[in-house]
Amino acid sequence: MPSVKWVLPQGRPKVFPVYKKITSLGRGAANDVVLEDRALAEHHAQIVFDGRDFTVQEVDGSVAINGKKKRKAKIFHNDRLTLGDVVDVVFSVYDESVEQTAEDEAAAAGAELAGMLRLSEFNRRLLEIRSVPEQIDALLDAVIEATDAAKGFIVLLQDGEPRVASARNVDRTDIPDAVRHLSDSIVHQVATTRKPLIVSDALNDTLFRGSESVMNLKLCSVMCAPLMAQGQLLGLIYVGNDNVVSLFEQRSLELLTIFAGQASLILQNALLLDQLSLDKKRVETELDAKRFGDIIGSCESLVEVMNRVEKVANTDVSVLITGETGTGKELIAREVHRLSRRKDGPFVVVNCGAIPENLMESELFGHVRGAFTGAVATRVGKFQQADGGTLFLDEIGEMPVALQVKLLRALQERVVTKVGSGEVERIDIRVLAATNRDLEAEIQKQAFREDLYYRLNVVNLHLPPLRARGDDVLVIAKFLLGKFAKEYDSKVKGFTPGALTAMRNYEWPGNIRQLENRIKKALVLADKTLIGPEDLDLSPASEPSGDAIVPLTEAREEFTRRYILEILERNGGNRTQTARDLGVDPRTIFRYLEREPDAPSPAGTSGSSA
Repeated sequence: MPSVKWVLPQGRPKVFPVYKKITSLGRGAANDVVLEDRALAEHHAQIVFDGRDFTVQEVDGSVAINGKKKRKAKIFHNDRLTLGDVVDVVFSVYDESVEQTAEDEAAAAGAELAGMLRLSEFNRRLLEIRSVPEQIDALLDAVIEATDAAKGFIVLLQDGEPRVASARNVDRTDIPDAVRHLSDSIVHQVATTRKPLIVSDALNDTLFRGSESVMNLKLCSVMCAPLMAQGQLLGLIYVGNDNVVSLFEQRSLELLTIFAGQASLILQNALLLDQLSLDKKRVETELDAKRFGDIIGSCESLVEVMNRVEKVANTDVSVLITGETGTGKELIAREVHRLSRRKDGPFVVVNCGAIPENLMESELFGHVRGAFTGAVATRVGKFQQADGGTLFLDEIGEMPVALQVKLLRALQERVVTKVGSGEVERIDIRVLAATNRDLEAEIQKQAFREDLYYRLNVVNLHLPPLRARGDDVLVIAKFLLGKFAKEYDSKVKGFTPGALTAMRNYEWPGNIRQLENRIKKALVLADKTLIGPEDLDLSPASEPSGDAIVPLTEAREEFTRRYILEILERNGGNRTQTARDLGVDPRTIFRYLEREPDAPSPAGTSGSSA
């Protein structure tokens, strides 16, 4: 076995075997020949065997052969190599004594261990790189260094066509016009067989010597391995050296396969992120089609309400918004304001049911200093705060009858008088009111003034309860899940089929506010990736009995959706694994899935309460 011998001033000479196509020399522990001298570079030089001749060449330090400095030259038996100015080694083409074999094996084992440590360190550094293109470049540089290649390529398959994602030289620079440096026939062979291969001498290889690309490129040593992820071919990793034949061995191919696995993980994650991004855009597009500002839904009754909102928004007529608690009356009021010509003015909310009766007049109209005990300063009321904008009187049915008279005068004459003052002040406001009470019944009980009712109820907007909005409950639930899962940093991905059915059939007496609270609770307490009916405090009994007959197409669609979600739950929310298990394209899975929690949340959802 060829070797180099380092003759030390003291002690026995150290002998290192030259058993590889490329043998590195330097003071770094990762070299094949480790010369522990500070005068040397980390990677000082290398000895290359091309199948016939040995050549020494500089890497990061100078080399002299028998006293003459050379950048690159052939070496022969007993040539003396001077690395830097101080380290001399003697090259031999013959085997050393048996006494040295143990040291040689130890040196080889040490080099292998150093290589494993280098791979471990590389993996650590790779995790610190956030950009996928930078990860690919770093991985390719490491492959080139580990295999002694002169260049390397990562090729991705897009619609069946190869595209070079990264092309690097041994000096860690990009290769321009990279595609012309690749052999089409070798790439096609690996892509077809999906197996790695070594081409030791491409120009004389029986399989490839007739290839036009091999002949034109004058290829010597080539290795190529497929990049596979869950049975899918993502691309190829390709390395070569056009100066040395038979450079790569089986060990080199095993090393390339390890790096190919790393590259596959990087690319799979990148492709998944791209797909998630596309899926997020699809969900956002679908959601936008079912949104009116901050209001979500597409049922016929809600669409009718929003059509009326658009008609009345740009006028100053009074609007009375009615509906059960939790249906989103304040959101509707805000939408009227947003679409009106007063949108740049203030939007002031007064909750008539939350203000004590003895303070309500002061809250609405303001007071002057000394008007009553505790009035230490003059204060404007909500009417004046809303000047130039919109005043929203929520829960107007809770207002005391005695105060309703003063409110009626303010609405009719657009003037207010502060408590304790006789001065009349003019205001320019638009009034919106909301209630969950039946005001006509309240009029019959003399709990609400009829003249005030007609003053407020110029246009009525009645919001349907959630139970009457059909599939809107599922759209809203998915939206809320996405919003709050992100806010609470939850790993929940969606709802089980049972949860969707239970939500669809539950009466929701608290409407959207109740749904929002149930989802918040489930996100905080659930320990699974999909929320079930029990997490929402809904009984499976909420599901339909199964006696109803539905069209076959609808039944087939429902079964497919349920089954996909069941397999998704088994796979812990892993979409790609679910697609592979079911033997379908991932896009088929995405079509049936709930809204992703990392999707951006539209503004204003905190106002979903009535």
